[in-house]
Amino acid sequence: MITLGINAAFHDSAAALVVDGEPVAASEEERFTRIKHGKRPLPFTAWELPFHAIDDCLRQAGVALADVDHVAYSYDPARFLGAHAGEPTLSLPLRPSAHAPGEWENVWDPLFAAYVVNAPRQLASGAPHHLRERLQGVRHDGPHRFHFVGHHLCHQASAFLASPFEQCAVMTLDGRGERASTSYGVYRDGHYESLGEVLVPHSLGLLYERVTTHLGFLHSSDEYKVMAMAAMGDRHRWRDALWRHVRLQAAGGYELAPLDLAALFGPARERGGPMEQRHLDAAAALQAVLEDTVLELAGWLRSVSGLPDLAMAGGVALNCVMNARLRDSGLFDRVWVQPAAGDAGTALGAALWVDARARLPGTADPARFDGGPLALAPRRWRMDHAYLGPGFEDEDIEALLQWARLPYTRLGDVASATARRLAEGQVIGWFQGRMEFGPRALGARSILASPLLPGMQARLNELKDREDFRPVAPAVPQERLGEWFSPAEANDARAPFMLFVYDVLPHQAPRIPSACHSDGTARVQTVDPATNPAFHALLERFGELTGVPVLINTSFNVRGEPIVCTPQDALHAFHSTPLDALVIGSFLLEKPRRAASSATREGSSAPAREAEAAHDDALAAEVAP
Repeated sequence: MITLGINAAFHDSAAALVVDGEPVAASEEERFTRIKHGKRPLPFTAWELPFHAIDDCLRQAGVALADVDHVAYSYDPARFLGAHAGEPTLSLPLRPSAHAPGEWENVWDPLFAAYVVNAPRQLASGAPHHLRERLQGVRHDGPHRFHFVGHHLCHQASAFLASPFEQCAVMTLDGRGERASTSYGVYRDGHYESLGEVLVPHSLGLLYERVTTHLGFLHSSDEYKVMAMAAMGDRHRWRDALWRHVRLQAAGGYELAPLDLAALFGPARERGGPMEQRHLDAAAALQAVLEDTVLELAGWLRSVSGLPDLAMAGGVALNCVMNARLRDSGLFDRVWVQPAAGDAGTALGAALWVDARARLPGTADPARFDGGPLALAPRRWRMDHAYLGPGFEDEDIEALLQWARLPYTRLGDVASATARRLAEGQVIGWFQGRMEFGPRALGARSILASPLLPGMQARLNELKDREDFRPVAPAVPQERLGEWFSPAEANDARAPFMLFVYDVLPHQAPRIPSACHSDGTARVQTVDPATNPAFHALLERFGELTGVPVLINTSFNVRGEPIVCTPQDALHAFHSTPLDALVIGSFLLEKPRRAASSATREGSSAPAREAEAAHDDALAAEVAP
């Protein structure tokens, strides 16, 4: 049985393909169109389906859309429409001011709803001409069955049906779905049951978006920047004043009172304007209130569910500082977060849910859910890695390099050759294997650098043309986490998705200065040799050269663009930035060697200097026979 999941209603458009309980592919539309988040979350864009991502998933599985049994769309327009759900037509005002007040929450809601309701027709007939080969031969009514699945149910399913837990409490926190902003559930004995939800306009995600806008950043996109700013602010200055606008209620509920951000924090910051201390303090207060509120909600969920493990999803669950505080609170023994926790992950959740229901004999409507408990087919998969996107073979990469007439070297030992250059202080584009699903670069489409050099963080921020306060993240072999970071034993000593911060051990912090945030923490990725052997081998080789098996890992992209997807994208990013080298498959591309970088001049290790001296002698040994 083949199930295609689609997310398209808001942003982070994506597709996922599940075959008999196991995901075989998952991709985000932005990686192909090169438009961040695929589109903005506006009523006028709801019609756009992620055709490139759909095509990629079908290609990876070797099937066509006509072979698909079920299509699961991660939004239920019937719930959004409410009393309007049975109406055959909806009216659209030519002038928003002509819209009757109070009939809809937004004057463009009828347009949004019409686009979503007609997604089956758009899928059947709206594919771009160059993608029609795999997408033709279907109608809006088949041969597949099309299902609209509740948005928060898809978030929930992406968590508990992917987590390592056989049973767990489940919590979703995001901006909004059809009506909900926060939802709770429990997965136990092969059944899922809802434990309640919070409805918009009361939304922690929307509150974070409002403050993000007030601080001069793009909402539904730049919230991670606000999280980074919070570490440099005084969280006590406005924490209590902001907290008074959050009213906790029974059974996991809360309300947000009206809030005048300008009255509380001062005038809004203009985009690109100077960063003042009050902006940092506002970010810190917001982060503190978010953490405190989520701890209260999680405490209620732990009590009512009675289960020791928690699975999470929703865009707010990408807040790794909040996740770490929840992890360290002791409320749950283990906390697992879906790596594609934002809306992209609902494509996977929709497919997993419909698959799990449809594999049960006698299920008439796999998308239907009335709160449960509802039985699901036995699980056949757990999400140990996020490498579900497209990959490229060496022969395809080499053909492109030759066609473009680019000089390159085929490496015999990719890990050793790359480690030597990193130890010299070079910054390297790393393009290996299948692309990551979700917003984090996890060693498949990464920019890598040495953490030993004090100026490397500034150099990377300059290279990517981003704000000076932005931290960079360290990657470490999974088995060596405890040598560098704490608490190493948490979550089974694994952090494969870079979704939790850790304290850098005080005696190790001076050895990896560029990997430490201003508050002494780091957003750590642990690397498992079973799921990413190439990256793990590189970390080991770098450790052998320098004594430090840690590398800085940031996303391989240029400012304003998504993470690179194809070899062409990687070449464009390499030649339009000051990257020193590109390691793409088994091939090395280098720019003309120049004087040592400013980061290197600020201080390098003795092993790094030895590696620099040995570079020319080692080059011949790197070349594959």
